[in-house]
Amino acid sequence: MPGADDSSPRLLRARAPLRVSFAGGGTDVAPYPAEKGGLVLSATINRYAYGTLRTRQDRQIGIQSLDLDAVASFALEEARPGGDRLDLILAAIDKLASDSEQGFDLFLHSAAPPGSGLGSSSAVVVALVGLLSDHMRMPLTDYEKARLAYTVEREDLGLKGGAQDQYAAVFGGFNFIEFRADDVIVNPLRIAAESILELEYNLLLCFTGRTRVGDHIIDDQTDRYRSQASSTVDGLEMQKELAVEMKDALLRGNLTEFGELLGRAWEYKKQMSPKISNPHIDELYEEAIKHGAIGGKVTGAGGGGYMLLYCKYDAKHEVRAALAALGAEAVDFQFDHVGLTTWSHARD
Repeated sequence: MPGADDSSPRLLRARAPLRVSFAGGGTDVAPYPAEKGGLVLSATINRYAYGTLRTRQDRQIGIQSLDLDAVASFALEEARPGGDRLDLILAAIDKLASDSEQGFDLFLHSAAPPGSGLGSSSAVVVALVGLLSDHMRMPLTDYEKARLAYTVEREDLGLKGGAQDQYAAVFGGFNFIEFRADDVIVNPLRIAAESILELEYNLLLCFTGRTRVGDHIIDDQTDRYRSQASSTVDGLEMQKELAVEMKDALLRGNLTEFGELLGRAWEYKKQMSPKISNPHIDELYEEAIKHGAIGGKVTGAGGGGYMLLYCKYDAKHEVRAALAALGAEAVDFQFDHVGLTTWSHARD
């Protein structure tokens, strides 16, 4: 890979959005897409992973990650420091910037912790890919950036998960994403502006109070698929069917139907692994439905993180209050329509 050839100081920024997944999650996790083909319907939101790269006049690399509570410093030619908290960052540096002739400092932070169900870890890697490719002056397409982020996270480090998060964070907006054995196709959706406003008016994002880190949900789901457990296989197949139905509902502006389909997607998602839900999540969901939510689901692998709830417009405040009484914070949000963004700034 070409090295950066300008020794003058540079300050680079990157912002990659987090996402909510409506349906299809799990069908992007190997080996399913290679064998059956995956479909995911998702959209990015105005919560972001941020990164700054500041070049140095020496050959040192400094790393500070607020979310991982990790700090490191080493020379370009030195062996990389150990520690699981830094693995993602170091793997991205090795993939894209091992030939850098300038040292640099990285500062990273995200709006949500790992395991939140909003694709935050992948968004951090996407932001890193944006920063490091700009630093190395590598002309990459959006597909190449997403593929690099996926390779770093899933192949180089072997971290469990699917491919939807990297593509969502790079492309941004509402997307219907197809996963095949050898390629990924991102189909941007042209949702009517009034439908997007209506979605934002009626949707709530609710933090369940815990993340899913350490729950091994994806391992369990994958093992069940490999053994052809009927509930898991059926759940995955229905995720694809519902992704298509929900896409059609969005394009037609049938948003009450969309909200109802969210609830159906959640019921079939729970079939994929008994670890996906738990009594606390079930209680939150039942309370939300009782107070006026039409449907909803956990936005990631499950076990914790965030829930997405579509509410009757005149009951949204009641849903919020009911969830707050159970210790869960429900908030409004807006959709992001841009995806990965990088820019330079005069050095402070």
